[in-house]
Amino acid sequence: MKGLLPSDEEMASPTWRSAEKRLVRKLDMTLLPIVWLLYMFNYLDRNNIAQAKLDTFEKDLGLVGDQYNVAVSILNVGYMLAQLPSNMILTRVRPSVYLPLCVMVWSCLSASTAAVKSFSGLIAVRFFLGIVEAPFFPGAFYLLSCWYTRKELALRTAVLYSGLVLATAFSGLIAAGVFAGLEGARGLTGWQWLFIIEGAGSFLAALMAFGLLPDYIESKSGAGIWLLTEKEREVATQRMALDRVSVPQAERSVRQGVLLALKDIRTWIFVLLLASNHTAYGFNNFFPSIVKGFNLGSDTVTLVLTAPPYLFGAAVSFAVAVSSDRRGERGYHISLPMAVAAIGFAISVGTLNVPARYAASFLYASGAFAANAMVYSWAAGVLNQTPEKRAAATAIVNLLSQFGNIWSPYFFRPGDQPRYLLAMVLMMVFSVMSILCCIVLKTMLKRANNRLLTEGQVSGQRVTLYML
Repeated sequence: MKGLLPSDEEMASPTWRSAEKRLVRKLDMTLLPIVWLLYMFNYLDRNNIAQAKLDTFEKDLGLVGDQYNVAVSILNVGYMLAQLPSNMILTRVRPSVYLPLCVMVWSCLSASTAAVKSFSGLIAVRFFLGIVEAPFFPGAFYLLSCWYTRKELALRTAVLYSGLVLATAFSGLIAAGVFAGLEGARGLTGWQWLFIIEGAGSFLAALMAFGLLPDYIESKSGAGIWLLTEKEREVATQRMALDRVSVPQAERSVRQGVLLALKDIRTWIFVLLLASNHTAYGFNNFFPSIVKGFNLGSDTVTLVLTAPPYLFGAAVSFAVAVSSDRRGERGYHISLPMAVAAIGFAISVGTLNVPARYAASFLYASGAFAANAMVYSWAAGVLNQTPEKRAAATAIVNLLSQFGNIWSPYFFRPGDQPRYLLAMVLMMVFSVMSILCCIVLKTMLKRANNRLLTEGQVSGQRVTLYML
């Protein structure tokens, strides 16, 4: 009967394996590229304020003291308020419509930053930008986790997350070109053109997404209706059922999913882990200013030099994700990159040598970003008793971890430029906190796996273990 779990013999058959390969290939050619593109624009639209800071942005808006820091931080307040409600709505609506609509709204809001004339106007735009951007990443990640198995998810999450890294890398190059070529065009400053151009780009990407995003496996809508055969859809259902950890099924409702997530202590350890990681890459909104402090050249040279550490970080993220999927391991693939990031922060604290500090930026950029992608896939694989629990848990983890993005901008006090010594020390401390969380989680999951193995031996049933 369609939808029942297949036997080992059926799964080993050429027909089943061929259908699974076709399914994954089709997802990799449609779902993955479009969410990657949208997430890249998500971060271009969110973080172009960091590049605008090197133009006349602060002067034109009359920003003084820590008002820039407040503008960076306030986006995450709106982001937190909207995220959990949005993720629970997502389980009951069509993501192929809901996510592109959110992208279109945030594109218009981001572009409207070009019309802002004051600090209060900037705060209003940034706050509402956080609200409309909130649905995208947890929603896109949840959609990926509905179609990809745990052993496939780390690499796909790293691909998705590379959109953030590459957006941050190319944002400096884009800004350098815009500031050099469009300053004063039609009476607008370079930073105004930057917001307009990147907002328009994400709007066009949202239009493409309507035709390429699938809905859920069981849905008869979205790209799945033209993309997948009936056999491929059946295989998709079976392999996701097989991939769930062997724990008792619970009631499937939004309310019960939230309660299951809240009661699971591992949810809160993942919150602390991801909040520590977010804090550790708090340098992101200040990296152009950090590089400018090296006094290596003009603002254009500074913006160009922000790209190599992020490009290196993207390459490292892919390598770590491939290794994690092949070895079926998560904890060490998070803690070791965070140890590398901690070393980078330590070098920045301990020396005034400019080449050494620039080299250190490669360490903390690659370490922080490589580790971050792994946390999402690990949490989704561990907290997956029901789809509703997975949606609630990943939203809670992503939501509360935003505290790291709220408080980290205040580490970068204006008076600490250009070294930002306090910020570097605190980011090093939170890197160590991330490592400790990984140790605790691995210990808990090892014990849980031992219990599952014992229960499997008694019942004689096949069990699926937690990924460590």
